[in-house]
Order: sequence, then structure tokens, then C-alpha cells
Amino acid sequence: MRTVGVEEELLLVDPDSGDPKALASAVLARADHDDPGQDVFEKELFGQMLEFATHPQSDMTDLGAEIVRCRKEAARLAGEIGCAVAALATSPLPVSPSLTVNERYEWLAERYGVGTRDQLVCGCHVHVSVESDEEGVAVLDRIRPWLPVLTAISANSPFWQGRDTGYASYRSRVWERWPSAGPTELFGSPEGYHRRVADMVATGVILDEAMAYFDARLSARYPTVEIRVSDVCLCSRTPVLIAMLARALVETAAREWRAGRPPLDHSVSLLRMAAWQAARSGLEGDLLDPVTLRPRPAPEVLRSLLEYTGDALTESGDAAPAEQAVEELLRTGNGAREQRRLLERTDSLRDVVTGCVRLTQG
Repeated sequence: MRTVGVEEELLLVDPDSGDPKALASAVLARADHDDPGQDVFEKELFGQMLEFATHPQSDMTDLGAEIVRCRKEAARLAGEIGCAVAALATSPLPVSPSLTVNERYEWLAERYGVGTRDQLVCGCHVHVSVESDEEGVAVLDRIRPWLPVLTAISANSPFWQGRDTGYASYRSRVWERWPSAGPTELFGSPEGYHRRVADMVATGVILDEAMAYFDARLSARYPTVEIRVSDVCLCSRTPVLIAMLARALVETAAREWRAGRPPLDHSVSLLRMAAWQAARSGLEGDLLDPVTLRPRPAPEVLRSLLEYTGDALTESGDAAPAEQAVEELLRTGNGAREQRRLLERTDSLRDVVTGCVRLTQG
């Protein structure tokens, strides 16, 4: 069975005011003091962000438990230096990001100017194991139209610099400002994939292959496909649902490839529109149907995803949990809906942040 790993980026905030705090270095120092050589927590582009990564898991219950443990440990470490962690994909409150001192990050700031300064956004990346680059590229070509559905499920960034953006996932719109971000054309083969990345690096616009910020890509570090379209999710159960669906998509795509079924040849321009629609409305309105790329109510599209990946979900034992999680999500809403509910109830973005601190740990 394919293994899955999850990376989450968390926002460090003041536990009382909700203001983002650039204390990642202090949190990491505390983590290294408690567990020298630990490889769970890492720095990110800005000091207000803290990243953790789970181990590869084949059982989704184990994955969910590890996500909860990592969030609780992050909260403990942050609390010891006077801050808190919130699973927020953007800061609801105004913030001036503090760049982490690092040669690579300084290059990004110099190269992309204000575009880098705007990238205080927190995502959730899912790694699904593949057998080879050949299988991995075949998967990348076939999962493209389904990725906006994962964005809609995860959407958790309605606020930006103190204002409601009108988007469910504004993080994804900010991320699209990188020159290499977004959906991709069909690669066709590992050679086609690696040639595309090499050509991008050769332009000098990006620094190296690690900056190929595709919606989904081959991992340079692991034998995985890395799916990068999701906001960090407020509820810890949601990344488990995304991991289930991501694994099922990869498995379904691999089977189609082995059976000789070609990928849908949707244009990048239409895939960008599907991604925009998912970011704009989340689960509240229409999404673009992955097959027809025409508007369709979000609940119908989510159920189509369950149907499309049904065999893979059943064989992994995830069919019933995934269906239950989707129905619960449609009933209660994603992080964007919960943040707006908190604002409606409290009329305070500070209270939104402090409420999300509590919800981050469940």
C-alpha cells in the first residue's frame, strides 16, 4: 500500500493579541534542546512560520494521530517561549513579515522584491509514494484537473491584512505570484518533466529545481509525488481526508496509466480558472467539474471525486472514513467558513485568531 506523509506550516502568534510573532528561531532552539537532532520541525521563509513533517504512514489513523501529536508539541514548544501556534493559512491581522536569515531566502527577497514579502502564507503538502519517475510523471499528468477540489476542501484563508478578501483560499492566490507556481502542461514522460524543469532553471528566473513550485511535482528528496495545492487546515481531521483522497488519486491515476488510458488534455488556461474558482468559493458555491470544466455545485464535485477514486479508497480501507469525512465537511464547513463564523460571533479578528489557536489542537 502506498505511504503518505504530510507537511504543515503553522503561524506563530501572540496568545492574547493574535498578532503574528517572529519567534521561529526560538521555538526551533527549544525543540533542538529537548531533542537534539530532531527532524520534525523546520524553519520557513519567515520567522512567523513553523513547519513540521510527519513520517510516511500507510494507515490513516496513524497519520491523523501523528498530525495531532506534532501540533500539540508545536503548541508546547511555542508556549514555553510565550507564543502560540495557529493553523491559519494567512494572518487575519495586519503583519510585517520578518525574513528568516538564510542565504537562499535572502536571494528570493532580492530577486522577487515585494512579491517575496507577501508570501507569509501557510500550506499543507502531501507526499504519496510512487514506484518510479515514470509512474510519478504519469500520475502528475492525470491528477491535474482534480487538484482544485483539494484546494476547496482545505480552504482556510479568507482574511488578509485585516480585511475579508472575498476568497475562501486567498493563500492560493498569493502563492500563484511565484513565476513557477500553478498547474502544468502534460509532461508525457520523465524526460519531458526533467527537461521542463531544467529549461525553467536555465532562464535564470528561478534559482534551482526546488523552485519548480508546480501544483504537484516529483519530490527531489523522496520517491513521492508531492501535492502542494492545500491550505494548512484548521481542523486536524481535514488533512487526513486530503491525504486519503490524494493517495486514492495517485493510485487511480497509476492504474489508468498501466491500463493505457490517456490523461485528460485540459489546457493550463482552463485549469487556472478551475483553481481560481476553487479559491474563490471553496465549498460554498460551484466548482469546475474536473472532467467537463463546467460549473457544478461543490457537493456534487466532491462526491464525484469519491466515485472516481472509489476502487482505490475501498482497497485501502478508506472508503467509509472518506465518505463520512466529506459529508461532515459539507455539513460543518471548511476553515474559511469557521473563521467567518468566528468573526460574525465576535466582531473581532483578534478573537478569530485566538479562537483558531484553540481549534488548531482540536
